[in-house]
Amino acid sequence: MASDPLTEPAVRTRPAVARSRRSDLWLLGPVAAAYATAQLILAVPGTGLGWDETVYVSQVSGHAPAAFFSAPRARGISYLAAPVAAFMSSVTALRIHLALLSSTALLLSLWLWRRLLPTPVLALAGALFAGLWTALSYGPQAMPNLWVAFGSLMAVGCFLRAAGAPGDRRALAGLCAATALAAIMRPSDAPWLALPLLCAAALVPRWRRPAPAAAVAGGVVLGGASWVVEAELHHGGLLARLHRAGEIQGGLGWHPALWDHLRALGGRTLCRPCDVPWSQPVTGLWWLALPVLVAGGLAVAYRGGPGPWRTLLVPTAAALSLALPYLLFVGYAAPRFLLPAYALLSLPVACCLARLFSAARGRPLALTALCLALAAHFALQAAISATLAARSRVTTAAFTAVAAELRAQGLRPPCVVSGEEAVRTGFRTGCASRQVGGHDGSVSAGGLVRLARTTPAAVLVAGGAPPPPWAAGWRPHDLPALPGLAGYRAYLAPSAHAAPPPAP
Repeated sequence: MASDPLTEPAVRTRPAVARSRRSDLWLLGPVAAAYATAQLILAVPGTGLGWDETVYVSQVSGHAPAAFFSAPRARGISYLAAPVAAFMSSVTALRIHLALLSSTALLLSLWLWRRLLPTPVLALAGALFAGLWTALSYGPQAMPNLWVAFGSLMAVGCFLRAAGAPGDRRALAGLCAATALAAIMRPSDAPWLALPLLCAAALVPRWRRPAPAAAVAGGVVLGGASWVVEAELHHGGLLARLHRAGEIQGGLGWHPALWDHLRALGGRTLCRPCDVPWSQPVTGLWWLALPVLVAGGLAVAYRGGPGPWRTLLVPTAAALSLALPYLLFVGYAAPRFLLPAYALLSLPVACCLARLFSAARGRPLALTALCLALAAHFALQAAISATLAARSRVTTAAFTAVAAELRAQGLRPPCVVSGEEAVRTGFRTGCASRQVGGHDGSVSAGGLVRLARTTPAAVLVAGGAPPPPWAAGWRPHDLPALPGLAGYRAYLAPSAHAAPPPAP
């Protein structure tokens, strides 16, 4: 009879007796090391900052003025990037810094679960999550969603440890800190993480103690406090900021987006509007298999008794809670939104696969089929991540050429850029980016014109569009093409003086 992959935790309630920390590290350490290596090979070399990343990094950068920080954003990822971004402009250095941090966070997230699940199951869960193209691509990026995933994985693990052992003060402290991490990264996600944990604390009789619930609530308050204070100071209050954040995200309502998320798995980082055909069905096979594998893991846990059942049911409920708003209430798809759900669902999936591998012992064909399926899955995810990195390198080279051309035309700091792709172009040129309307409206047309009288300024247009009326008399200059933007042109204010041609 095949062994049950969840029978070990009953022994592991005493980690000093079950297995040494060194033995656990030998299993979990290579998963984190492989994650770091894959990022450094696939996602780091030559890649540049995306639009959202540029906004976050500019808040702490000494290289260029801060871009407009809109209502939905939170500053947690900016703080994480600050130790590198504040002192150097190298994107590669920032990428390496974040890749090493994310790999360390993966190791810590799995380490906190050692008393709850067998270490081999945790190693498999870590590999399944880290092997997704979303985790590979966003590991070295200055984006908050992956860190919400790590915070959620840590929080649920600490909650289960604190609920099962009333005297575990470290687990309570970890629960508060992990929930605060998720909240400071994305305050809108924190309530969806807290909700299933508070419900579990209320519904399970032996968990009905104030300490775990207080730690969860305290983490949400601590992590979200700066966002609330900023709302009061700069956005007209918390309700006004929430309303504006909903507007920027397209309005929150009944917008089922499961089909959009499935189509986006082919490598679309943002599917808005998601009207593209499902041209690569193979990239979504794992997503279609996910509910079946999760159900299988829960079934394995149910056979193990109430303890293992609750150990997997809580992270599954938390994953569904975190995924719910993005699957049903946001009318577009960005695969990074579901990273917290994938991190938590990797646990029941790993339990299911561990049971399948255990059942396949002595059956070479079944074992080979399982190994080949996993190898094909990881290879496909790595290929998508490599494709995204190659696309980023092309975009980076294009923006570098545009920035060099603008500097040659007199747009040198202190300066200001408006119009198409102003955020990324301005950051690479060392200029402030200011828009006269839209989500990032931060200056009036008259204010920008007055600023341009003394400060080198440019407005960027694409597709042969005319300049805005207030810049109609500015000097036009054609720029190198950017991906997706044909006929890219700058209109430069008189204050921007082109550099003289080099002497013969």
